[in-house]
Amino acid sequence: MNLTQAYSPEHFRQEAHQLVDVLADYLSNAQHQTLKSVIPYRLPEDNLDFWQADFEQGTGDPLTFFENVIQQSTHLHHPRYMGHQVSPPLPIAALAGLLTGMLNNGMAVYEMGLVSNPLERVLSDLLAKKIGFSPQSSGFLTSGGTLANLTALLAARAAKAPTDVWEEGHSKRLAVMVSEEAHYCIDRAARIMGMGSEGIIKIPTNNRFQMRTELLEEYYQQAQNNGLTVIAVIGSACSTSTGSYDDLKAIGDFCTQHNLWFHVDGAHGGAVVFSEKYKALVTGIDRADSVVIDWHKMLMTPALATALIFRNGDDAFKTFHQKAQYLWANQGSQEWFNSGKRTFECTKLMMSVKIYSILKTYGEEIFAENVDTLHDLAKDFVGILRENSRFELAIVPESNIVCFRFIDNGQNPETYNSLNAAIRQQLLEEGKFYIVQTTLREKLYLRVSLMNPLTQKDDLRALLAEIEKIAATIG
Repeated sequence: MNLTQAYSPEHFRQEAHQLVDVLADYLSNAQHQTLKSVIPYRLPEDNLDFWQADFEQGTGDPLTFFENVIQQSTHLHHPRYMGHQVSPPLPIAALAGLLTGMLNNGMAVYEMGLVSNPLERVLSDLLAKKIGFSPQSSGFLTSGGTLANLTALLAARAAKAPTDVWEEGHSKRLAVMVSEEAHYCIDRAARIMGMGSEGIIKIPTNNRFQMRTELLEEYYQQAQNNGLTVIAVIGSACSTSTGSYDDLKAIGDFCTQHNLWFHVDGAHGGAVVFSEKYKALVTGIDRADSVVIDWHKMLMTPALATALIFRNGDDAFKTFHQKAQYLWANQGSQEWFNSGKRTFECTKLMMSVKIYSILKTYGEEIFAENVDTLHDLAKDFVGILRENSRFELAIVPESNIVCFRFIDNGQNPETYNSLNAAIRQQLLEEGKFYIVQTTLREKLYLRVSLMNPLTQKDDLRALLAEIEKIAATIG
């Protein structure tokens, strides 16, 4: 196939029509549960062998390749997908991904982001308003919560470190304070920034796995006595393992008292700002200096698409102020339309187009509907679990994340960890459901993230029935 044929509009039209038909069939089969499995799990080596054999066959029909990709992938649109915190994207947003993949415009400079940069501004302003920030706030999109949280902590360092670390390097030992249940990316970001293990001050959690904010003062004073300069406190909204929300109001009060940067990692649970029913979970979020929210988790957008919003728009420009003459004529100006001045990324995906396609088609109400549906479903699941004495909740969930475990009164409780691990492994290998697991204070729990709004209570009952069936064979 030569280049002329490869770029042929008619060739593309034919392939695109075929692919859309295949994807529509996938959606239908997933929703009606006629797919063979939620996850076609195989050992890594077996999957590698499959694709190596495919590669050795040379060129072939792309449609066959696309069909193989669908068959070999985890099916997030299946109602019995209850695994990781990644949403089944809305079809309209996936189509927007096809559009942006073809256009392939970057976003670092305005000339390459004529559409995506203005749309990013519209979306950032909307999210800032939902958070409760003033019109002086500012934000942008970046590739995932890990990168967004790192960028926020770099902004905190620029604002609160005693010297200009960007130009002069570290003159003090810096530190941040965070819940022991916070996402691992906070720990990673602090280490990347040169804080070391001592610079990550982990605050214990209560019996609901929320930060014990009454301990903040004690740990802060201890850090100072150890020669550390604390620059920020990070609140989780919500934690990854249990979906627990920290007391953001109390953290905000503490940060105001000590002139510290207040950052909220709302990658997963921050989406409740769209919900009248559940937004009280993030009371105090408007006090934050910076907030991270993933559009690709609770807001039905293809990954990766994460918002980082600053209460003070000027802070968005202080993190990176290096020179790039070939990109910008005015190095020091604060230009929202040149996103490369505020992010790690230069050639950034047109992620704002995918998000805006949802907003334009359905309005912001669909975000609230999804959040409410998934949180309500978690409450329903709690009720179902409580009807069965062979299951134990870790905590009553605040979000759409539910941690529970199978218990058998006839067995030694010391075997529950291995029993539930074995149950989860067999579920994975069977592929009828996809759930994960987590360990909370040395107890292993099965963990469900209810990400698909088409999941029904009958699917949850079927999950528990399958777990009991597996447990009987293990016992």
